[in-house]
Amino acid sequence: MNQSSTQQRSPWAWVPSVSFSQAVPYVAVMLLSTVMYKNLGVSNDDLAFYTSWLYLPWVLKPLWSPIVDLFGTKRHWTVLMQLVSSAALAAVAFTLHLPQFFALSLAVLWLMAFASATHDIASDGYYMLGLPSQHQQAAFVGVRSAFYKLAMIAGQGGLVYLAGELIKSSNDPAYAWSVVFGITAAIFLALCAYHQLVLPRPQGDHSTAKTGALWTDFIETFRSFFRKKGIVSIIGFLLLYRLGEAQLLKMAAPFLLDPREQGGLGLTTSEFGLVYGTIGVAALVLGGIAGGIVIARFGLKKAIWPMLFIMHVPDLVFVYLATAMPTSIEVIAGCLAVEQFGYGFGFAAFMLYMIMVADGEHKTAHYAICTGFMALGMMLPGMISGKLQHLLGYQNFFIWACISTLPAFFMTALVEIKPGFGKKQG
Repeated sequence: MNQSSTQQRSPWAWVPSVSFSQAVPYVAVMLLSTVMYKNLGVSNDDLAFYTSWLYLPWVLKPLWSPIVDLFGTKRHWTVLMQLVSSAALAAVAFTLHLPQFFALSLAVLWLMAFASATHDIASDGYYMLGLPSQHQQAAFVGVRSAFYKLAMIAGQGGLVYLAGELIKSSNDPAYAWSVVFGITAAIFLALCAYHQLVLPRPQGDHSTAKTGALWTDFIETFRSFFRKKGIVSIIGFLLLYRLGEAQLLKMAAPFLLDPREQGGLGLTTSEFGLVYGTIGVAALVLGGIAGGIVIARFGLKKAIWPMLFIMHVPDLVFVYLATAMPTSIEVIAGCLAVEQFGYGFGFAAFMLYMIMVADGEHKTAHYAICTGFMALGMMLPGMISGKLQHLLGYQNFFIWACISTLPAFFMTALVEIKPGFGKKQG
């Protein structure tokens, strides 16, 4: 296929699959690992602390994001990192049968997180190059979010459900999760092969080194980001927009899986995969699509406050669940669906805000810096969430998580948003 024909390829041929592939290693590192370690007997404190450290490559990725900008194409980096991630997924399956499985699997997950963070840098930049207009980016932000979340359904829903069924039949969690990670590796390898064949080659996808002095270009990339107008408010917004969710997210799986005598809801692994990983994430997908539609209709500036409220107020359902302790799987699923819809709806605004901040020269590296601050805002609260839950109990912990959403409202009042940004023109 010649270059001109690949440039004309419909975004529907690659935007959904690239967004899906962005999520696969992330789901494995941050979501599957949480349930896996819970099944393998790791404590809440250790589980929250050590898996939160896996955010670090996403926090630090701005330090090497200029490398992706300065050398090679975003397309090449995207495909290469998918290949590395598929190998790491297979390696996790192998480590679970070894005596020091916790340390060894964490080491491999760290490698996968590094590859995934680099993949995010490249694919986010590729997205902005492949869809150069603001309207196209706004129109597909909901699609990106939706297919990212569909990968979460496949992972946190389907694969967790499969793990639960394998645990029932074999009574061997290590075997069950080895099978799950092996299947995930095969899926990701297939995605890698598909993208090598179908990804377009945008004219703007090339290295950006200009002076011949790598260090000069590297420093200028960072300097230009921190010279942006209102940078202090921008950073505060990126760090605090998901402060409550960062804590809640780490303890959601332990709460749903822990027995009732320990304050949890006592779901089986398969039930967890159904209500949180499938029904909950389906609601998340719908919320993301709805958020993208609302932004395209009204623009980010008008939409952000309603989206902020719809994102954070439903966190109260976890307070209800920890207080009422319902036994009905339908009630639990309904509550989680409400919370997840709100989260997906509000997160679409956050994604487009980062695109707005990154717009301009070095947009790939600047978007990576934005997502690095976002990851730091998830990592630090997540690290202490296990200890806080242990000290407070689930009910008081979820009350605290809801209180922790208040800084997001304060920072939203401080940031400046371009009028009409993201709104469909004409």
